[in-house]
Amino acid sequence: MSHNHDHEYESTSSTGSTDAYSRRLFMQQGMAFLSMTTTIPMFMQRSAEGIMLPVGSLVTSQAGIPEDHTLVVIQLAGGNDGLNTVIPYGDRAYYNSRPGIAIDKATALQIPGADGYGLHPNLTGLLDLMDNGQAAIMQGVGYPNPNRSHFTSTDIWHTANQSAQGYGWLGKYFDNTCAGKPNPTGSIAIGNKAPLALHGKTQKAVNFETEELFRWAGGTVDNSLEKSYDTINRKESAGTNTKNSQLDFLLRTSLDAQVSSDKIRAAVSKQPLVSYPDGKLAQQLQLIGSMIRADLPTRVYYASLGGFDTHANQLNSHANLMQQLGGALNAFQKDLGKQGNTGKVMTMVFSEFGRRVAQNGSNGTDHGTAAPMILIGDNVQPGLLGKHPSLTNLDEGDLKFNTDFREVYAAILEEYMGADSTAILGKKYKKASIF
Repeated sequence: MSHNHDHEYESTSSTGSTDAYSRRLFMQQGMAFLSMTTTIPMFMQRSAEGIMLPVGSLVTSQAGIPEDHTLVVIQLAGGNDGLNTVIPYGDRAYYNSRPGIAIDKATALQIPGADGYGLHPNLTGLLDLMDNGQAAIMQGVGYPNPNRSHFTSTDIWHTANQSAQGYGWLGKYFDNTCAGKPNPTGSIAIGNKAPLALHGKTQKAVNFETEELFRWAGGTVDNSLEKSYDTINRKESAGTNTKNSQLDFLLRTSLDAQVSSDKIRAAVSKQPLVSYPDGKLAQQLQLIGSMIRADLPTRVYYASLGGFDTHANQLNSHANLMQQLGGALNAFQKDLGKQGNTGKVMTMVFSEFGRRVAQNGSNGTDHGTAAPMILIGDNVQPGLLGKHPSLTNLDEGDLKFNTDFREVYAAILEEYMGADSTAILGKKYKKASIF
């Protein structure tokens, strides 16, 4: 920040002791935001950027947006084998194409009301949710002219654009529903980097791996500062425009950073209401469950599980991943149930592509196309949805998709998040029947 800017804030403030204290606080701590290194959590850096926004840039959601609805997105990175997730045991072509890695009909878990199809035997946690009417699987999801590169296909899913260019679909959701103003805690990703899906023109996501890494760099808030914070909030509520509005905004931004940091760290430090299994995904969902329980104003959470690029010796590695997935999803939904939050949270699970129909020479599968998506929540239409792709009418050995993934996005955006999907996705897609 230039000295001219510093002088501007000095000259517009009053001589009152509280305002003078506020000015000192900004000089001491606000400057720290602007000089932070990449070792500071991304949320803190974004808060520093927020300090430079124009006066009056506080977040305001547009009318009609359901503030109590939360979306949890889980990415299965590497390309999950959909045919060994939802098993077409009634189709002989499945066993002919996979003599060494097909799941036997006797061990597949029967999906309610879906004769000929079952779940991987380690997905007992997901089957339990389906039996309880809380989970759906949309079959054969993909997009035209599929790309089999992990990076490019992931970017296509994240941007909802087949050029794999542009802002993320969830970032654009915030851009379009928060009047183009950033929401510092609107989206949170668990991991060392926020995914492209959450990156908007103005919206940036919080990302951290553990609560220990999520810590504000400033000092503590004392009673005088809390009183000043309350004064600012009252001014905003009353719509009062004072000569100190610029300084008020800077102070509010700085305080928002610490308050949000403290709330998140306090939330995730509490013991969960249910026991979560071991595994990376379960740990991430436990963190997310704790933040939802604390009623943070976050609209979108993002988690991921890697290891799905099963080119060789697939049976054991994929079985372990299915165990982690089913167990984590089940524990998370039960946690939400104990909280009384199953009605306000929807979980969407996807992978950047599926695998080829035929196994390869290494008892694995190579990059394919269409794959199932998992949808969990009180509002979803439970069971197996859509049409399973043909295992004989193929596109150069790959499945032909039946549902464009952007149709699923459109349904979630329109019917769950209360947003205009056309503005976000760039064109109008028919809404998939998931609710």
